[in-house]
Amino acid sequence: MGLSPADAVFALLCFEGPDRYSLAGGLGSRVAGLSEALARSGAETHLYFIGDPGAPGVEERLDGHLTLHRWSQWISRYYGSGVYHGENEKLYDFNETVPWDVLDRVVRPAAAAGRRVFLLAEDWHTAEVLCRCSDLLHGSGLRGAATLVWNANNPMGFERVNWGRLSFVSNLTTVSRYMKHYMWGLGQNPTVIPNGIPESLLLPVAPEDERRVREALGSSPDLPVFVKVARWDPDKRWVMAVHAVAALRRQGVPARLVAKGGIEAHQQEVWGLAQHLGLSVADAHIPEPATLAALVDALAAARGADIVNLRGFLPASLLQALYRGADAVLANSGMEPFGLVGLEAMAAGAIVFTGATGEDYARPLQNALVLETDDAGEIARDWLQLRGREDLIARIRRGARATAAEYTWPAVLEVLMHRLDYLAAASGK
Repeated sequence: MGLSPADAVFALLCFEGPDRYSLAGGLGSRVAGLSEALARSGAETHLYFIGDPGAPGVEERLDGHLTLHRWSQWISRYYGSGVYHGENEKLYDFNETVPWDVLDRVVRPAAAAGRRVFLLAEDWHTAEVLCRCSDLLHGSGLRGAATLVWNANNPMGFERVNWGRLSFVSNLTTVSRYMKHYMWGLGQNPTVIPNGIPESLLLPVAPEDERRVREALGSSPDLPVFVKVARWDPDKRWVMAVHAVAALRRQGVPARLVAKGGIEAHQQEVWGLAQHLGLSVADAHIPEPATLAALVDALAAARGADIVNLRGFLPASLLQALYRGADAVLANSGMEPFGLVGLEAMAAGAIVFTGATGEDYARPLQNALVLETDDAGEIARDWLQLRGREDLIARIRRGARATAAEYTWPAVLEVLMHRLDYLAAASGK
C-alpha cells in the first residue's frame, strides 16, 4: 500500500508564497497550489516563506490542515517592494532561524505521534537551509523521522549550490525531463515530478466575458491579437514575439501584441526594438481592484497601439479571460524548465505557441503549436497556416483543456505520493 497524505506531515520551504508580496513568478503559484492540494488531501501541511510583513506571522487555513509561516517579516518591513527586495538579508535570516522552528513545531510533534515528516524545499534559496535542517535533526536524534527533498524549478542560482552536500542529505527532484537532463551535466540525477495547476483554472471562461475581452482587444479574423505573459528576460524570447508581429504586418496582417511583464530591465531593450521596427507601444494601466470591467476599459483605451503594455496586478481569473479572448498566447520561451504559463493558458482553451524544452505536455497541432526555432518567421508562418482552419483550431482548443486537466494538483499529487513513497523507502535521506 502506497503513501497516504493523511499519514504524513509536510513542511514546504520556499522564498515565494501565496501572499501578493511573495509572488514574483511561477514559483509562488507552485507552492501555493501544492500546499493547498496537500492540505485538502488531509495532510498536515506547513508552508514557510517570505511573507507579507503586514499579515499574521502564523495563519491557519483549510480547517487547520494548512499553516502558513510568514518568515523574516521584521526584515520585510524595511523592504516593501516584494519578496526579493532585501534578498540577502532575508536569506541569512531564513537559514539561521527556520531549521529550529521546523524542528520544534513540525518534526518533534510528528515523531512523537509516529508520523513521517517530509521536508520539501524549492530552488536555490533553500539549499542551505535544508542542509542545516538535516544537521539539526541529526544532532537532535530525529534525522530518521524525516525525508528531505530539494526541488529544482529552474537552473537559476545553481552556481551557489553545494551539490555534494545537498545531494548527500536530501533527495533531488525537478519538474521536467529537460531539467533532469540539464542536471545530469552537473553530475546529478533528480526524480521528475511535474508541476501542477489549480483545478479552478479549468472553469470555462464565460462566453460573455470572452466576447467583451475580444471586443476590447479589437480582434478579428483579419487582425490577430497575441498575448504574452512572462518576466522581461531574454530567455522568454520577447524579441522573437515582437519580430513576429512585425513579420505579420509586413505580410499585410495587422497583428498586435498585448504584453504583461515584470519590472526587469530587458523591457527597455524590447521597447527599443519595437520602435526600431516601426511598432507603436502604449501602456494600459489596470486600477485596483482589478476587475473584468477595468481590464476591458484599459485594453479598449490602448487599442490603437501595435503593442499594449499591461501594467498592474491581474488575478488568475482575469488572465484566463485574457488568454481565452486572444487569438493566441505566445509562451515561446527559448529555455523553459516547465512552462507553467503555457499550461495555464491551455486550461482556458487558448491557442498556445510553446517552446520545445521543458514543456513535456505540449504536442504539435494536438494541443498547442510547438516552436522548434528562434525564428520569428516560424510564429508568423504557423499562424497564417492555422488561420481560417476552424476544425483544427477547435481540435487544438479541446486538446489543450484535456491536457491541462491531467496536470491539476490533485492529479499531480498522485505522482508526488508515489515518488515520495519510493524515495523515503529507498534513500533514507
